[in-house]
Amino acid sequence: MPRSDTIALAANRKMRSDSVYRMPAEWEPHAATWLAWPHNRTDWPGKFEPIPYVYVEIVRHLVRNERVNVIVPDEAAARAVRKLLVQANAGLQNVTFHCWPTNRGWLRDCGPIFVHSSEPGKERSKSGELVAHNWRFNAWAKYRDWQLDNQLPRRIAAHLGCPLVSPEWPPLKTMSARNAKPETRKVVLEGGSIDVNGCGTMLTTRACLLSKVQARNPGRSQRDLERLFASYHGVQQVIWLGRGIEGDDTHGHVDDIARFVHPATVLAAVETNRRDANYKPLAENLRTLKSSTDQRGSRLDVVELPMPAPMIYRGRRVPASYANFYIANGIVLVPVFNDPNDRLALNTLAEVFPDRKIAPIYCGDLIWGLGAIHCITQQQPL
Repeated sequence: MPRSDTIALAANRKMRSDSVYRMPAEWEPHAATWLAWPHNRTDWPGKFEPIPYVYVEIVRHLVRNERVNVIVPDEAAARAVRKLLVQANAGLQNVTFHCWPTNRGWLRDCGPIFVHSSEPGKERSKSGELVAHNWRFNAWAKYRDWQLDNQLPRRIAAHLGCPLVSPEWPPLKTMSARNAKPETRKVVLEGGSIDVNGCGTMLTTRACLLSKVQARNPGRSQRDLERLFASYHGVQQVIWLGRGIEGDDTHGHVDDIARFVHPATVLAAVETNRRDANYKPLAENLRTLKSSTDQRGSRLDVVELPMPAPMIYRGRRVPASYANFYIANGIVLVPVFNDPNDRLALNTLAEVFPDRKIAPIYCGDLIWGLGAIHCITQQQPL
């Protein structure tokens, strides 16, 4: 029988305050992928029915390459998901179910961000103890139902028996002791807002982390965030891009616009139609990337990735982007939209990942939830 949450949570060990962290790149070996089964119909109003089948297709590909941990609300949901996976000929031997309550379950943003830790004085290596970072999740500073999702890092770390670290801010000089509530000290961060090369360089956007719109950490500066990333991710160089794409209700997550695919190579989403709302911000981001350097001071190899044509549903543009792919062991899952540029995007990814299978996943329905494959997955590195 699995341990109770109370016992399991007590098993989480505290890390040394001077531990050295490194966030592995997504293409480094995984122990597993985590995802939460969809159940909140308000995320896909009027279009929920096909969504579980998109998840089935994602799991079907992943289980051939690594273990998949699936979070479901209860045992009845677990039985229903097992039935769907069996019908799709997905191997259940590589699937583990966890009955935990969730609000939405966009695991990229509400799940833990895993890092490797090592003792101080030792160089950051590609191995080390697995640590779960428990960033505060507040539903992109936009929605009110996030409290259950905010518990997932603790639950996942408890299940794994790995240390759980909750990053906190030092007090603001302008913050009085009377106003310094504990919840204001915990750092808000979503996994979709950052991307790393595993060697010390990070991509993120000013629109998401520095804007006063949907402000995650009011009062904190770019320098504050850079110090934080150095401490908790082992980041020496932060490349700040500008705006995200149209329809993105996260206000600028980087995983829709630019992604590392190699320590020195970045895929950058580009729009060729000058009249499209995405043309200018993506062109500005492309210029920034081409003039940026990595942690060693070397220029990046920037590969352009096309955008699909605008997708409109119920009068709203959705954030369809090929950059929202997910890199797993031996495979890359790529969102496609029945668009002529699907082929170009798949060919581009095949060129930068010659040793991995490229698996297209139709996301024309999934994207109505304003997220795609990368948004619903979270890797657990070895």
